[in-house]
This record gives sequence, C-alpha cells and structure tokens, in this order.
Amino acid sequence: MEIGIALPQYGTHARADRVAGFARDAEEAGFDSFWVGDRVLTPVAPSDLYPGHTPENPYPHQYKTFLDPLTVLTVAAGATSRARLGMSTLNGPWYPPALLARSLTSLDQVSGGRLDVGLGIGWLRDEYTAVGADFRKRGALLDELLDVLHGIWTQEEFGHRGPHWTIPVAHVGLRPVQPAGPPVYLGGFSPAALRRVGRRATGWVGAVLPPGAAEGLWDVARRAAEEAGRAPEALRRRIRCNPGPGATADAIAALLEGVRATGADGCFVDLQQSVDSPDEALELGVKVLGLLRG
Repeated sequence: MEIGIALPQYGTHARADRVAGFARDAEEAGFDSFWVGDRVLTPVAPSDLYPGHTPENPYPHQYKTFLDPLTVLTVAAGATSRARLGMSTLNGPWYPPALLARSLTSLDQVSGGRLDVGLGIGWLRDEYTAVGADFRKRGALLDELLDVLHGIWTQEEFGHRGPHWTIPVAHVGLRPVQPAGPPVYLGGFSPAALRRVGRRATGWVGAVLPPGAAEGLWDVARRAAEEAGRAPEALRRRIRCNPGPGATADAIAALLEGVRATGADGCFVDLQQSVDSPDEALELGVKVLGLLRG
C-alpha cells in the first residue's frame, strides 16, 4: 500500500514558506504521495455543519485559514521528483471546466506526469453561494465537468454544448504528460457517489470509516463498474486518515494497518488537526512511516 501525507495547507500549518521544504523532506523520508484539500469559505453562521460537528462547533476551527490547493501542489511539484500529487478532494462544481482543464494540464506538465486528480462536490451550501454555483445541481455539474476534462485531454479539437457550459470548438494544444490525462478519482460517501466512481473514475478517494461501512460502499462502486462494462478489479482506493489532537504514532500506524487490511491501494495521513506545525507533522509522519515499513 502506498503511503502519503497531507501538505501544509490550513490552520496553523498554512505556511506558504514551508511547503517546498516539507515536500522535499517528506519525499526523501519515503512518502509516496502528497495531498491537499479544498475550502473557500468558513461562514460565521454556516448553512451546514461539518459531519460530526455541532452548531457551537460547526467545522474544524483550522479551516478558517486555507491555502489554495493547486498553488500548494505546484510548489510541491517543483520541489520534488518522485512522489505523486493528489487532491482529497477538489470541489469540481466550483470551477469552470475550461479553466480547470488548463490548470490541471499545466500541473501535470510541471510535475512530469505525477498528478492524480481527486474531485468531489463538497458539503457546504454557503461555499456554492460564494462561487456562484448551484448546490442543487452539484452532481450534474460534476458529471458535465468530467465530460469536458475527458474531451480536452483526449481530442485535438474539442467543443462542448451542455446544460451548464458551452465551449466553442477549439484547438487543444496544451497536452497532459499522462496519456489520456491524469487519473481521476472521485470522493463522496453516498451510494450515488460510489456508483459514479464505478461508472466513470479511476477509483475512490475515501476516508477511514466505521468498520464495514467502507467495504459496503466499495461494493456499490464495483457493481456499478461491472454494470457499465468496466473491470471492477481495476478500480483503485486512496483513503484519507484524519487523526485527532494528541494521536500517537502507534495509534496512527494501527489505523493505517487497518486500511491496508481492506486491500486499499493507498492511504494518506492528514496531521494538520493533530499537531500545531508542519515540522511537528513531518516528525510524527516519519515515525508512522517507520512503524508501517519496519
């Protein structure tokens, strides 16, 4: 199982001056991948609560400060040569497809073909309001975005006319390094989201869930792939682990061992809610990596 770590991006870890050094040191320590998330707004009176939170504590307080995910990945790409670069997840419906395709293709080039695109639809209606996107149509927006990305990455001339976006037929000169474009992983925890994974994606960017829950969702994705004429065994899983404050290296390693036992292809640990600084996160992450690899 590949082991990754979240890059310094939010809360007290939102240190733009530490991203390059963190990525360089983490790659040298042996991490296989680096990851970012996507937040654009932390409302004073939010429309929705983060899963598991209360009105008094509506979302992790660290979310009040968030570096741009594509900028962080670009900096990490320039500082490293081997580790893959992932998103868990970029909220696809927020972005005009033509602009997102340009950014992702450029990042695939900058990284030498190391980009894994992780897309989701988010959970906070206020963020959709802030970017001018329709929360009620988020699933349809994601599907149309996937159509556009595939077209731009596989055709020399491409145009699109859909319910939400129109793109005049144009020459596509900017090409990704990876044939047919970077692998696309999809997030989400509903049966509908996992069916989309099975029909359309390279795989799933999930998270550590209660026993049995992840396996049930994965079965939904595999059945959807088979029904779509795709090979279920080709689907891949990349799982996020979010340890809380004070988590020890032994406890985190045990969580990741549990993920490995499910047959997941990769897991990454986000320590930005566990410790206060990028240096502490890297130190703890290296301890976890050592326990996992003996």
